[in-house]
Amino acid sequence: MSLINSDALFHELNGSEQSGFTALHSPVQHSPAGTPYMVQPGVAVLARPQFNMAALPGFLEGFDPSLNFAEYVNDPTLLPDGAQLCKVAGQVCYMSFSPKRTFNDRAEQYFNNLKSSGHGSVFEHANFSLLLYGISRSVTHEMVRHRAGFGFSQQSQRYVSGRMLRFVERPEYQDDADLHAQFLQRIERVAGEYAALTNRLMEMQQSGVNILSAEVRTDLRKKVQQCARSVLPNETEAPIVVTGNARAWRHFIEMRASAHAEIEIRALAVRIFLCLRKIDPVLFSDYTIQHLPDSTYAVHTDFNKV
Repeated sequence: MSLINSDALFHELNGSEQSGFTALHSPVQHSPAGTPYMVQPGVAVLARPQFNMAALPGFLEGFDPSLNFAEYVNDPTLLPDGAQLCKVAGQVCYMSFSPKRTFNDRAEQYFNNLKSSGHGSVFEHANFSLLLYGISRSVTHEMVRHRAGFGFSQQSQRYVSGRMLRFVERPEYQDDADLHAQFLQRIERVAGEYAALTNRLMEMQQSGVNILSAEVRTDLRKKVQQCARSVLPNETEAPIVVTGNARAWRHFIEMRASAHAEIEIRALAVRIFLCLRKIDPVLFSDYTIQHLPDSTYAVHTDFNKV
């Protein structure tokens, strides 16, 4: 087991960064019959913290001038907005804005002190919103179990047409010719069954079957799709937007990017880490990436349960 540089792995996986937002996109592939599927998770950061240093002087100038609190805003070292927000939140707790404070050039030491003490609450101020795709419904069922500090908006199989159906191939199938062939046959069969079932249900609806009838067009379509989805397997893609604070993301990475985590969700968690680490290396600087014997990756930190 060897250690991997996070920036090197980010670029190896074709990571991109634009205007401070990172992404690890996943290309779509197609079976011989044209059924779309994906083999890697896709991660795109949609929103990140924005810190307003100009809001502080009105607060800091109201204290005894001899404390020199107002000089805080002139720190020559700039931090990522998320880290700066969390650092200011922590310093408010102890009013540590004087010249004796921990300056930004020692921010890593400041946060490591918080982590080693288990004081993770200040990490809750920085929120990051990510679009996750190329992941199966098996993965999202596991992900939504992480409730504290997270918000989820997931693709609905009731309201989304079968034209948007895509599938996800598990890592174990990708390098085995027989398993890969079976996967391609399976998703083509499922896509065909879904289409045939949808057509039959629409015919029944138009013929006046009560259980499928509705007055609003949206409800008509929903009645068909909520029935047709019964044939969809766990390997159906389930795109989801997830917003979480830094503390929640740290816990997710710790649990799901572990060498002991399930391989499919681990691949997602590693990519989430790479994107967040690139955006805010201060908040996520204490992790190391391990290259495992099976050629997959895991992420580890010595600061557990922050």
